[in-house]
Amino acid sequence: AFARHDIDRAYRALVWGVPSPREGRIEGAIGRHPVDRKRMTVRKSGGKSALTHYRVLRASGIAASLVECRLSTGRTHQIRVHMDAIGHPVIGDPVYGRATRNRRDRLPDSARSSVEKFGRQALHAARLGFMHPITGESMAWETAPPLDFATLATNLELL
Repeated sequence: AFARHDIDRAYRALVWGVPSPREGRIEGAIGRHPVDRKRMTVRKSGGKSALTHYRVLRASGIAASLVECRLSTGRTHQIRVHMDAIGHPVIGDPVYGRATRNRRDRLPDSARSSVEKFGRQALHAARLGFMHPITGESMAWETAPPLDFATLATNLELL
């Protein structure tokens, strides 16, 4: 099912800024960064094709957004790389989403310390669905975000 791209996956991400348009697709081949081999990047040539559909669920002014991402492909760091490529990296991502002074200054005072204390990427696998290989039954599981993610989203006024 993964190889055929028959898996329904939805992720929630807290990202810097507000993507425009508020719904769209990010299509760009992903491969190793030419200088920093530990990072991935969108490549003009080489890399593997990747497609992410995104939708802003809620925005907190211009500072941050809660975004749903659905993957048509499954590349290493795909959501993180694609959101960074459109200028809206995942909050808390030490590789692709560094908290610049400009980004931090846009946050309400009450949210600033929450972002600084958040110890991981603000990315949550919210839904997984597929067709059962034997019965053909549609199966899906959804899960609420973990407490730290929900607390951060609340402090950013996104929940």
